[in-house]
Formats: sequence, C-alpha cells, structure tokens
Amino acid sequence: MISSVALCLVVGLLFMAIVRLKIDVSRTRGDEAWTNLHQFDQIQSASFGPQFGSSGPCKHAPNEPHAKGEWIGAEIRLPTPLLAQYAVSHYLEQDRVLDADVVE
Repeated sequence: MISSVALCLVVGLLFMAIVRLKIDVSRTRGDEAWTNLHQFDQIQSASFGPQFGSSGPCKHAPNEPHAKGEWIGAEIRLPTPLLAQYAVSHYLEQDRVLDADVVE
C-alpha cells in the first residue's frame, strides 16, 4: 500500500509546471538583474543561467556590466499549471523580464 505522503509526492511531480523567463541583464553585473527580481510566492524552485537560454556568450570581463541587449534565461518550477499561469503574469509585470512562458 502506498502511503499518502508518497502519493502526494508522486502526484506533485506529475503536475509540476515550469515557467521559462528571458531576463534583460544589460547594464547590470553578474546575476544582479536576477537577484533583484521580485519572485512569485508559490515557487518550488528557481534557477538562472545560460543553460536556460541566452543572447550568447558574454564578451566583457566578469566585473564589467553586461552589454546592451544581453539577456539570460531562468526556469521557475511551480506545483500546478494554474500557478504557472499566474506566475507568467507576475513576471511579465517586471521591467527586466522580456518574456515568460509555461513550458508544455
């Protein structure tokens, strides 16, 4: 017999939703644009980096600001598709977020 906790974990994994963000990092240093975002309250996890997409490799020194037009992707995991839709709206209201979509 499967315990209710195990069943909840399995169901949670089956229905987890993912939102991908495209974040404008121009004129900021490092992950400053990411850390200054106001995160959606109900996220399960959030990750930021070029593995989620980017405008290309940075052509500046690590201590210099990102160039105009540079963007880096992020991935947000949420417990349900409905919360993912709310999260998309939440992120699109922020100036640095260029795009936000639920991954199907």
